[in-house]
Amino acid sequence: MWRNLCDKVLLEVRAHAGCRATVNPPRPGGVHEQTVRERRDKVHELLDQGVGLLDCTRRLGVALDTVKRYARMPEPHTTRIAPSYRPTLVDPYREHLRARRAADPAIPVTRLLAEIRDLGYTGSANLLVRYLDQGRAEGERPVTTTRHASCLLLAKPENLRPKDTELLEKITAACPEMTTLASLVRGFAVLLKPAAGNDAKLTEWIAEARAVDLPYLRGLTNGLGIDRSAVDAAVTLPCHNGRTEGVNTRTKRIMRQMHGRAGFDLLRHRILLP
Repeated sequence: MWRNLCDKVLLEVRAHAGCRATVNPPRPGGVHEQTVRERRDKVHELLDQGVGLLDCTRRLGVALDTVKRYARMPEPHTTRIAPSYRPTLVDPYREHLRARRAADPAIPVTRLLAEIRDLGYTGSANLLVRYLDQGRAEGERPVTTTRHASCLLLAKPENLRPKDTELLEKITAACPEMTTLASLVRGFAVLLKPAAGNDAKLTEWIAEARAVDLPYLRGLTNGLGIDRSAVDAAVTLPCHNGRTEGVNTRTKRIMRQMHGRAGFDLLRHRILLP
C-alpha cells in the first residue's frame, strides 16, 4: 500500500511542477563556500585586532596572497543564479503545453505528446517529460526535482534536516493541492501501524482523499475500495505475512528473469540460495 501511495504522490507532484516553479529561494552553497567564509571571517577578525598580514599567514597557515585576497573580500555573496537551459525542440509548443496543463494539471504526457506532434513536434517523449518535469512549460525553474520533492513529502518529518524541512514547507505552500497532499500522506502513514479502529479511520481518509482535486490519489482510493477486506485486515491486525510475501515476490522476480533461459533445476537452485 505504501509503495502504491509513493507512485501516486510522484505523479501528483509531477502534475504540479508549475506550482513548484514559483518557489525560487537562493540555492545553498557548498563546502568550498563555507570554507572561504570561515577563512575570510578569521582573517578579518585578526585584522580588526591589529594583527599584520604576515602574522595572519603564520597563525592561519595559509599563503600571504590568500590572506590579502580575504582581506580585500567583502561579505561573500550567497545568492545563486539558476542555470540557464539550452533551447530544445519543445520550446515552440510551450504556450500550448502551459495552457493545457493549466486547464488540466493531471493531463497525461502521452496526450500532450500526441497533440504537439500534430502541431509539428519532432522530438522524443523523454525530451517532453524532462521539459515538463523541470517546470519549463510554466516559465521558471522549480526549486527541486519531482522525485526529490516527492521524497520530502514521503519522509518522516523527524528524519528531515532543517534545510529539508524548510524546503518542504515552501513546496507545500506553493499551492493548496500540495498542502492537502502532504496532510493526506501523513495521515496514511499513521494508518500503516496496525491498531484497532484503523478501519474506520481509513474510511475517513478515503472520503477526504476523494473530496480533493488529486486525481491520481483518487485512483489509489478506488483500488483500496476494491480490496477493502484485505486492507482492513492489514491496518488493524497486529500480525502480517510480510516474510512470506517477500519470498513470493523474490520467486516471481527470479522466474521473470529466467523465463525461457534455464530449466527448473537451475531455478530451484537459485531459490534455495541464502
